Amino acid sequence: MRVLSGVQPSGTPHIGNYFGMMKPALELQQQGEAFLFIADYHALTTSPEPSALRERTIELAVDFLACGLNPDKTVFFRQSDVPQVTELTWILNNITTVGLLERAHSYKDKVAKGFIPNNGLFSYPVLMASDILIYQSNIVPVGRDQKQHLEITRDLAVRFNNTYGDIFTIPEGFIQESVAVVPGTDGQKMSKSYNNIIPIFDKEKAIRKTIMNVVTDCKGLEDPKDPDSCNVVALYKLMATPEQLEEMRAKYRAGNYGYGHAKQALFEVLWDYFAPMRKRREELLNNLDFVHAVLRKGAARAREEADKTMELVRRAVGLR
Repeated sequence: MRVLSGVQPSGTPHIGNYFGMMKPALELQQQGEAFLFIADYHALTTSPEPSALRERTIELAVDFLACGLNPDKTVFFRQSDVPQVTELTWILNNITTVGLLERAHSYKDKVAKGFIPNNGLFSYPVLMASDILIYQSNIVPVGRDQKQHLEITRDLAVRFNNTYGDIFTIPEGFIQESVAVVPGTDGQKMSKSYNNIIPIFDKEKAIRKTIMNVVTDCKGLEDPKDPDSCNVVALYKLMATPEQLEEMRAKYRAGNYGYGHAKQALFEVLWDYFAPMRKRREELLNNLDFVHAVLRKGAARAREEADKTMELVRRAVGLR
């Protein structure tokens, strides 16, 4: 079973990234042959500064390795190091109808939010399909916002196979129902666009200050509190042991336990949880040659698989 995931380089990760995407992706290393790529081609749809894109790409590689990615178990690479994927995108463009892309919710949502409606943004689902199909992926973990794009991938694979013969594996989506929706400091879903994140790898003082600004209700120190409706508890349970969580919940219900106490406990459990990853990250930042070597090795392996698929595709469509 081949599992494929892709992640756009969007800056320093926060705990919402980790529990919502990074940790589930890393757990899939144990379940099959894992391919994980840094989606720098996809990142171009928003026209980032070139220097920022380069920096964020390496930062993301460092962060994944620090958080537990095993390059012996996961083929880890930059999307742009496999140029065959853009060739396949062009070929798939010729069996993709405009109407299919016009129905993509993600494109309409981004345009509504003010993104420039460029062709890269419009045809994003075709590049995503190429990413998946070129490696003959069996399983693709997706969030609910990407489910429609996977359906487009499946549609294009079926359409191509019906026209040219059975070339592509039809991928199955995998939505992890148990993946937590991590609340931000304001109670909304944690997101850089909402400016409500808690970074994983910031300085101790900065993380403590951010946690102390988590929004709570106005109940006083003496008042009993509802742990099930509190953002602090929702964040705490992601990293606490079951015993620690039950102890905090009991203190909430008993009263004489303020939100300041809870936030201090949240800071301590977060700081301890990510301590090994911070240590590993510092080691990697001091050895970027290793990081680049991992990406080169992964790209070579990915190109091998891409070449196999593209030889079949070229012959099928008459280019050989």
